[in-house]
Amino acid sequence: MIQRPQSLYLLLMSLLNLSVFKTSVYSRAMADPAVWIGSGFALSLTLAMFTGFIAIFLYKKRGLQLNVVKWGTFLQIVAFGFSSGILFSLGGFGTFLVRESVGVMIILAGLLFYWLAGKNIRKDEELVKSADRIR
Repeated sequence: MIQRPQSLYLLLMSLLNLSVFKTSVYSRAMADPAVWIGSGFALSLTLAMFTGFIAIFLYKKRGLQLNVVKWGTFLQIVAFGFSSGILFSLGGFGTFLVRESVGVMIILAGLLFYWLAGKNIRKDEELVKSADRIR
């Protein structure tokens, strides 16, 4: 289960999403007077993290695992959108916003890990289908 590449990608993605809660982009989002921005960002990030973590344990049902990863990828894109919006509302990319940019890049790396996990799940599914055709 955990030795499969997609399980490692999903675990890394969950850990990266967890680490975003310690970055300054998250603290800036929670300090925003518009409460819906901070709560939407936290909710999308948390749901993406838990979705990826749950998908690790669906290794016996690759079709369901792939659907869960697709939904998690969508949630990660939403979290990336929130973080990008927060960053641009602070003034965009620049040398004074390096810490906030790191938080956005962590979310982008999590999105990359979701994509890699989905790619490996599809590869496993194709391998099983080709083995079934041989039998």
